[in-house]
Amino acid sequence: MDYALLTGIVLVAGVTLALVAQWRDWRPPLVVAILVGAAIRVLIMCTSAVDTWQPVDFVESFKPAGEAVLRGQDPVLASEGGWHFLPTIPYVYGILLWLGIPWEYAGRLVTVVSDIVLIPLVAKLAGGPKASLRALQYALNPLAVLIACVHGQVEPVALVFGVAAFVVARGPGDPERPGMVTDVVARVRGGVTAYGVRGSIPRVLGPGGMLHRALLPGPDDRAHLRRGALAGVLMGLALCAKSWPIWLIPGMLLLLPGLRARIAALFTTGLVPLFFLVTLPVFAGTSLQQIPAVIDTIRDIRPIVGEYGWTPWFTGGDWALRPDLASFGTNLIYVSVIVVLFVWRRADPIDLTTAVLLVFMVMTPRLGAQYLLWFMPFLIARPTRFAWPAILAVCLWSGYGYLYMTQFDVNTWWALHSYWSRASIVLLPILALAMPWDRRVSTAPGPPPAAPGRLTAASSA
Repeated sequence: MDYALLTGIVLVAGVTLALVAQWRDWRPPLVVAILVGAAIRVLIMCTSAVDTWQPVDFVESFKPAGEAVLRGQDPVLASEGGWHFLPTIPYVYGILLWLGIPWEYAGRLVTVVSDIVLIPLVAKLAGGPKASLRALQYALNPLAVLIACVHGQVEPVALVFGVAAFVVARGPGDPERPGMVTDVVARVRGGVTAYGVRGSIPRVLGPGGMLHRALLPGPDDRAHLRRGALAGVLMGLALCAKSWPIWLIPGMLLLLPGLRARIAALFTTGLVPLFFLVTLPVFAGTSLQQIPAVIDTIRDIRPIVGEYGWTPWFTGGDWALRPDLASFGTNLIYVSVIVVLFVWRRADPIDLTTAVLLVFMVMTPRLGAQYLLWFMPFLIARPTRFAWPAILAVCLWSGYGYLYMTQFDVNTWWALHSYWSRASIVLLPILALAMPWDRRVSTAPGPPPAAPGRLTAASSA
């Protein structure tokens, strides 16, 4: 990498400024945060585009996907399995290449623009008097700059739609909401308290009961339905960029007001990826007979481990095809996420989402440095006690891989990789500490219990 020194200076200066801003409680105008973030990203994008070193997947996976769209071919099949997601992003690549923009810029332009848009979205996600501070801190985040501007990974695209879905779902001026599971349990419990078990069943499940009322829109629910539908569309676009935003769906649903809005959000979340799948014959030249093969390619995740976390200690720090470790780690993620959903069931949905994403980083058997960007907007928007140790640790580990290891030939890179990948195990306890342990219960009041002998508004809504 030719511009590692310049990039490193910019990133260190940025994170230092972010820490000083935290210490001095700077709250600059939002436009200042956006301009600072845009200037840094454009500078690093330009130096990375003219660099003699280019990331392997950026050249051998992302570029062929865009070129396939330009030729009117399916990017998943034409790029020989190099693109394992829906063709939404390759469509954009193809348009930029058609406009004559060189790939080194076109491939990064998508992610850089998305990451700049994320800056004001982080402010909206944070809310309150420190919103502009949080926006500035994301604008100066070294990992975001490395992923968006150097590597050109599409995580910022998935995040910009995912975070936007959270902002829309929360709505203007909405207070913190208790968890959906706690909300539903409290309402049913209120009905049982008021009428007893036998009397409460028809009032919950029968005609005119709680569930019946919940599914029929009232005069004030159309705005909530529109809000849920829009949030779902945004989350669906996030899923079109990559598959991992599925972990964001529970938090989005918890932010929405009521069952009908949540059903609308789920419907449109699934509708958007389905649209891009069924329109492949129109936009990508895919035959109907090829669609099953496209689905199989998207679903096929090779069990390569050994890049990060606990698995490098089983592989000697090298990449390895280990289905046993991949399967065990995947099951470990599922169990851990279920535990997190239970422990944080009464938490603010953003804190719940932060906990889910962080426990994924701790338990996952396979990960690239770009995965560590998943939790950044949420952790910066609502920082925890160990947020900054976690942010600094992952930025240092990732920066070593991007800036230092790329200075050497292939054999030296692999030798350094064996130590670098195993050193990532140090991140796991720091990320675990950064989870919002002291915010497992939202400060917002839950629904009031039903008074004896009658069904209250809270238990019948």
